[in-house]
Amino acid sequence: MAHVRRDFMDAKKNSKKAGSADEALAMIERLYAMERRRPEYKDPQQFADARKTEVEPVLEKFHTWLVRRQGQVLPGSLLGQAIDYTLGQWPKLLRYLQHPLLTPDDNAVEQAVRPFVLGRKNWLFSGSPRGASASATLYSLIETAKANGREPYWYLRRLFEKLPDVRTPQDLLPLLPFAPTS
Repeated sequence: MAHVRRDFMDAKKNSKKAGSADEALAMIERLYAMERRRPEYKDPQQFADARKTEVEPVLEKFHTWLVRRQGQVLPGSLLGQAIDYTLGQWPKLLRYLQHPLLTPDDNAVEQAVRPFVLGRKNWLFSGSPRGASASATLYSLIETAKANGREPYWYLRRLFEKLPDVRTPQDLLPLLPFAPTS
């Protein structure tokens, strides 16, 4: 949804007067307004149910608006491109309604992997496919530790100290970054 919003923002900047891009942005804002209310709910499923009830009518209205406007604007204009992109991504844009922990965009994930994407050219894929796989595994552990409130250095130190004692997959479970600490 962040990419959709960005496309409509570009269309708005390119337009001399308020109009269709503003309408689209207002509907998108209503979707994000619901997300900002997430902390009001103690139970994630209760939030998901309330979100679905509130957001589905907005999404239906937005989709109807997109289809109607698609035939009214030039396909090559920024607004036309934003509408075409949104309609092309529509099934993906709805997926977040299926799970209480998902959000309308993946900005948090994109920000987490940004340093690695920027460094990729310098690392040249770590010299080999095995090196790239090892790097990806390590980066995944670090970012998952951060996402779960763990300090990466101390988490990895504990992990590497305990790994030699792991004998079964069940022994590994308490060492995962999202496992409760004891």
